[in-house]
Amino acid sequence: MRHFIEELEELQGRLLEMGSLVESAIHHSVLALVERSEEMARQVLRNEDRINHLEVEIDELAVRLLALQQPMAKDLRLLTAAIKINTDLERMGDLAVNIVERSIALMHRPPVKPFIDIPQMAHTVESMVRKSLDAFVKREPELARSVLLSDDEVDRLRDSIHNELVSFMQKDPAVIPQALDLILVARHLERIADHATNIAEDTLFLVKGVDVRHHLEPNI
Repeated sequence: MRHFIEELEELQGRLLEMGSLVESAIHHSVLALVERSEEMARQVLRNEDRINHLEVEIDELAVRLLALQQPMAKDLRLLTAAIKINTDLERMGDLAVNIVERSIALMHRPPVKPFIDIPQMAHTVESMVRKSLDAFVKREPELARSVLLSDDEVDRLRDSIHNELVSFMQKDPAVIPQALDLILVARHLERIADHATNIAEDTLFLVKGVDVRHHLEPNI
């Protein structure tokens, strides 16, 4: 039993390492865009391999524990949540790489407009990622619920960015390539927020044993 507990702690530790790398990737992907920094972009690309390796390690450890230990109740929920969170984190890392690719393309074109709304959106998304992971580690359902509530704000910012950039394209077709890249950046950030929401939902399932997808829990 003691060995099983130690392996669960190791699993959580690897998830936290992966989460830290993903948070950094998201932050630096947007910073590369705002500061037009190829070095920051390269840093995100360098970290991608480590994130991918951790995904494989975490999956292998979780599956081994499921097969050998046959856990019940809360331990089973923990392993199930860990596998799902692992997938969400890896996809966040991929989305950060997608943002970097758009950032690199935008570095070689004149800016469409000052960067204000995308950093604001990124700040909200990064906060959601951090809170979702903190909620998982600390087993805090209220913190997890706060992540779910932030998702609407991210959607609002995405719509605002999209509408403004469409307006720019209608007025000046020359900015269409840059504007489309920025729309994609906003879309990638919105998808990262969706994955943070998934982690928060998995945390609520872990702590409370209820499925809150689609706001099924009363008084969510």
